[in-house]
Amino acid sequence: MAADKTTVHRLKVTLRGVRPPVWRRVEVASTTTLHQLSAELEAAMGWFGGHLHAFQVDGTTYQLPADDEFGWRPTKDERRAVLGKVLPAVSIKMLWEYDFGDGWAHDVLVEAIEPAVADVLYPRCITGRRACPPEDCGGPWGYADLLEALADPSHPEHAAMLEWASPAFDPAHFDPDGATHAMRLAEPWNID
Repeated sequence: MAADKTTVHRLKVTLRGVRPPVWRRVEVASTTTLHQLSAELEAAMGWFGGHLHAFQVDGTTYQLPADDEFGWRPTKDERRAVLGKVLPAVSIKMLWEYDFGDGWAHDVLVEAIEPAVADVLYPRCITGRRACPPEDCGGPWGYADLLEALADPSHPEHAAMLEWASPAFDPAHFDPDGATHAMRLAEPWNID
């Protein structure tokens, strides 16, 4: 089914390189720009935002023009790219990169494109698994080290990592209602 203004994309967003897997299943309006989608995905995953990001689909990169100041890859403006046009069919995938320094890569898969339900408020997070890694923990490798240290009280870095990540951090916890609330408040940052 092709997307139009009355449809909703159901996306599965999976963080690459992290075990056990961290993922979210979300529904967003097909008319959402990639600029807004990035803010909504950041909220659904649990990222705080403020880091550079980009989308890649079929060899095309979408991001904010100012984010490509070095010109190392040709880009299209994510503010003008609409989800339903960029991902027009079920089973299409794209890569969403977040925080180029830590190198968080997410697979975004279109699971369904369906008519919007009149009494449902979008965007929303339907389900997911596991907490988002803490910001600036060093990417998938740093997160693996963090989890190892947190899981072993005799680990030489246990106390430091517990303090850094916060004693309240539970890598197994995920709250879809909280993610939905955050998605609905999400605002993309602007360069203008």
